[in-house]
Amino acid sequence: MRKKQGLFFVSVVMLVVVVVNFSLAGANDTIAVTSQDTGVVQKGRGDTFTVTITFENTGRDDGSWTVNVVFEGTAWSWKGTAKTLTLNDNEKKTLVWTGTVPANAALNSDARLVVYYDDGFKALDWWIRVVPDSELNIKTSSVT
Repeated sequence: MRKKQGLFFVSVVMLVVVVVNFSLAGANDTIAVTSQDTGVVQKGRGDTFTVTITFENTGRDDGSWTVNVVFEGTAWSWKGTAKTLTLNDNEKKTLVWTGTVPANAALNSDARLVVYYDDGFKALDWWIRVVPDSELNIKTSSVT
């Protein structure tokens, strides 16, 4: 009898752990964010960039969200303009933001793309790395 009670207790604890993990992982979110690829894009100070993201309402009801993108880093950041996204159930829509790397962004610094929607957010695996926009050329040389 004790063995059955022990197994029951372990089963209940495991169920609670699974439910908590799904809740913390955002399993209740009804919006999915997808991107085409991932990686690091090299840009110079003042260079423009374009962010293209496809969203899908994975819920069963129509929904409306306020969505924005931000590049966040320790040395610089950039914030897009918030957009209202309204989707029917299982509908997809692509949104586009255009931005500019700040002129005062630190060289060799990185910022990560984060998508914010209502009370949630998702950090994507896209980064902008600020690279020097200088190029060395040899103009003259001499050997005597």
